[in-house]
Amino acid sequence: MESVQDIVARLNQAGLKITPQRVAVMQSLLKLKNHPTADELFAEVATTIPGLSPTTIYNVLDVFVKNGLVKRVKTDADVMRYDAVTEHHHHLYCADSDRMEDYFDPELDHLLHEYFSKRKINGFRVSDIRLQLMGNFD
Repeated sequence: MESVQDIVARLNQAGLKITPQRVAVMQSLLKLKNHPTADELFAEVATTIPGLSPTTIYNVLDVFVKNGLVKRVKTDADVMRYDAVTEHHHHLYCADSDRMEDYFDPELDHLLHEYFSKRKINGFRVSDIRLQLMGNFD
């Protein structure tokens, strides 16, 4: 888990003002490695910042997404989750448990890139490929 100094540096690098709410939301995102929902983040952050409103969480998440610090990940159940891992990766998703995990596979990334560079999609330019593999965890 990143230190507060690392989180402050990450926010500074994105050109964002450092606030206790932003630091707390990023800490919780990094702590809850399960791609939490905004409600789950609110429950976690509210334990350290009493009086916090759910709207603040949504606003902070929107700012993080706009600045590339966090990605939104939609599940098969139409639930919006948030991912603080900014390195390129895919997701393993279990609809039965609503569990989501990161999946890193450079060989798969290379295969996908090669495939789509050879097979052009008429009128469409691929800028990124992120897979969500659905199945069940044992």
